[in-house]
Parts: sequence; structure tokens; C-alpha cells
Amino acid sequence: MRLAHWAVNAPLRPLLLAVFTASFVLPAQAADLITITRDALDNNAALASARSEYLGVEAGRDVARSGLLPQINATGNVAHNQQYESQGSSRAGTGTGNEAGNISGASDDRYNTVSLSLEATQALYDEVTRREVTQTERQIDQQVYLLAATEQQLLIDVASAYFDILRAHEVLEARFAQERAIGRQLEQAGEQFEVGLIAITEVEEARATFDQSRADRIAAESNLQVAFEALEQLTGQRYASIEALGDSMPIALPEPSSRDYWVEQALELNPQVLAQQAGIEVSRSGVEIARAGRLPTLQAFGNYQYGDNDIDGVTGQDSSSQVGLSANLPIYTGGRTSASIRQGTYQLESSQYDFESQRRSSIQQVRSLYTQVSNDVETVEARQQAIVSNRSALEATRAGYEVGTRNIVDVLNAEQNLYNAIANYAEARYDYVVNLLSLRQQAGRLDVDAIEEVNAWLTGDEVNFTLPESGGNDRYERAMDIGAPPQPGM
Repeated sequence: MRLAHWAVNAPLRPLLLAVFTASFVLPAQAADLITITRDALDNNAALASARSEYLGVEAGRDVARSGLLPQINATGNVAHNQQYESQGSSRAGTGTGNEAGNISGASDDRYNTVSLSLEATQALYDEVTRREVTQTERQIDQQVYLLAATEQQLLIDVASAYFDILRAHEVLEARFAQERAIGRQLEQAGEQFEVGLIAITEVEEARATFDQSRADRIAAESNLQVAFEALEQLTGQRYASIEALGDSMPIALPEPSSRDYWVEQALELNPQVLAQQAGIEVSRSGVEIARAGRLPTLQAFGNYQYGDNDIDGVTGQDSSSQVGLSANLPIYTGGRTSASIRQGTYQLESSQYDFESQRRSSIQQVRSLYTQVSNDVETVEARQQAIVSNRSALEATRAGYEVGTRNIVDVLNAEQNLYNAIANYAEARYDYVVNLLSLRQQAGRLDVDAIEEVNAWLTGDEVNFTLPESGGNDRYERAMDIGAPPQPGM
């Protein structure tokens, strides 16, 4: 992808949402993925820092370019001067007068001076500065890719946090249902023990299983709360509820369904790879700057000087001006230039290794993610079928328990297996979504449009920050139709 494309799309601009009309009448709607994504693009601190860093690097180009533009300096000086002079003489003689005499005198001169100088220079040939400008332009190119990488990382972080909430919510609902079902089983076991139909050991088995299911539910509640906090950290906002993922979400292989295609996309579009590639050019510019230190510089200059004083109370003025060329050729700098060239060469070599490392890493990650997404497609189907199978197993186990061929431990295990299958099915669905988005990120194809495609899979059902003690909701009951177990006692 051309650099200009990245420059147009970075930074990504959030859309404005009109939400004020009738907000005092209608209840607040659950936030969907695209809304939260835009909040993150607006408020995320890491992205804001990356944008500022980009702008700082861009300003550095003007700093470097200023060395090639005219330079004008003016200096002025006003001073009060005080000067002391002393004189002395002696003479020796004979006769009627002084045998010896000394004559001395002193003077104290005070005066003011004013001076003004104006100098203008223009670089005619300065290869070091010119190559520094080239380096800053290449740094801007690199920073564009780094900013794009930061934006894509934010998109995948927000999507992962969003679906982690939904994942935790569905697992929690399964644990609530499991706790209720095993609680009813424990209640029935107690009643049967009281009338002498079962031994106390079966009651204790049911109680132990119930305690474990309660512990699982508490852990699931904690996971849900932590997931909401992670989303708040990314966006700087708290959400009371978010939209749930629809049951009709398509589960299919990535298009095109070719691993080599996604690898090629990563090498062409992955901003981390492109940033490392641009880093090679930045380091190469550093070597060029060091080598330019051996070249002469040439500049045109012009200056004007003016002076005035009032020595002995008489005003005196003088002025002068110059126009010419100035050249400088470094002959020996103590080995500084040679050392700078060696230093830049090693940095260039290091950046080339960094690029190769990033390239290999991206290839490996794309291949792994493509394989994972392909496996997720089969895993979701297998987990869905596992619900049906475990439901049938639970029905059979209950029937055997009623006729005495199975004990309560078998029933409890079948209950747990069913709800574990439901939780595993939820895990598999969200693994598929997150891995699919991660694949697009590694291929450099994750943007707001991709998030909007996933957002279309959501429903209007709300997932709240807290779940009522009763557990479950209409959506969960519909999801249970995949493999809905009979209610205890039925």
C-alpha cells in the first residue's frame, strides 16, 4: 500500500453521533461495538500520545529545513565607558629654586558608545543539512506506519475487550443455570434422603457439586466485572450495558480462503513491517549524513556595522558593510567523521535485522491465526453438537437414575458436562470472532469498516455490568434451545 494511503487514513477520525434528541425521555441504549470503538479513537491515551509523537516528528522536518533557509541576525550594544589616565615627570637641578621637583597630573575621561551589527547568511551548499532534511522525511514516513499500527492495535484491543465481556457474560449465565439446576438436585436429594430412598453419601455428593458450581459462578461474576473495567481503561468511559452477539453470526473461513494470500497481504500492508522497512531508510540516511561531514560548505553572507561615541564631548560615527562568500572544508576532526560513519553503518545493519525479524514474526502470526480461525470454524460446530449430545446424555442419565441404574453422582456429572459444553460453545464463538479480527490486523486490513462488519452481527439485546441474582435472560433462554436440558424434577 502506498504511503499516501496511510497518510489519508491516519489518524482515523471518529464520527459524530447525534444523541441529544429526546434523551431525557428514552432510556439509554446499550452501546454497540462501533460506538465504543469511536469512543476509544477519541479518548484513548496511548493513541493520543502516538498522534502527538507523529506531529512532533513532522515538525522536526521544518526544524531541519530551516538550516537551508536565509539566516538573519542583529546585535546591538550600548555602553557607558570610564577611562583613567595618569602622567608623571621629575627633574633635578641646582640653583636657587627647588633642588628637585616633581610634577604629576591625571585625567578622567567618560564617554558613551553605541554599536549595531546586522548579518545575513544563505547556505549555498550544505550537504549535511540537506541530508538531515531527507532523514526527517523518512522518519515521518516511518511514523505514519507506527501511528497506523497503534490505531490497529487499539481496534483489536477494543474488540477483544468487548467480546471478553460477552464471553464472560454467557459463561456467567451458564454458571447461574448450572448452580440453579444442581441446587434443585441437592434439594431433591435431601427430600429423598429424609424418606429413606437414598443414602447420606449421595446428599453429600450433591452438596459438594453444588458448592463447586457456586464457586464457579462467583469466579464468572468476577471475570465479568474485570472485563468491563478493561473496556473502560481503553475508552476512558464507563458503559452500563453493551449489545450482545447474535446467534445467527456467520461462522466461515476467511475470504479469500488461502493462507498464502493473507501472508502476502501482511508483507504488503502490515504497518509494523512497513515501519521497520522505513526504519532501514532512516538508518541509511544517518550513514549519508555522517559521510557528508567530509564535504565542504559554502554560504553567501552580508553584514553591516554601525558605531557611535561621544569621546571628548564630540560625536563620532563610523559604519562599514561587507558582502561575500564563505567556505569551510573540514580537514581533520579528530576522527569524529570516521567514527560517525561506522556508528551509522552498525545502526543500519541493526535496522535491517529488525526488519527481517518483524517480517518473519508477521508471517508466523498470520499463518498461525489463519490456522486457528480455520480450526475455530470446526470447533464452533463441534461445541454446538456437544451441547446436543450432553443434553441427550443428561436425559438418559436422569431416566436411569429414576429406575435405579444410575446414581446421583452420574446425574450431577451429566449436569456439569452439559453446562460446561454451553460455556465452551460460547468460548469457541468469541475465539472465532477475535481470531478473525486478529488475522485482519496482522494482514494490515483491520480498520473501522471491518469493525462495522462485525458490529452488524450484534443484536439489540443488552448485556449489563451486573447480572441479577436470579440469573439468565430471554436471550440466554433462546441460546439454550441449542441443547436445552430438562428442568430438574421434570
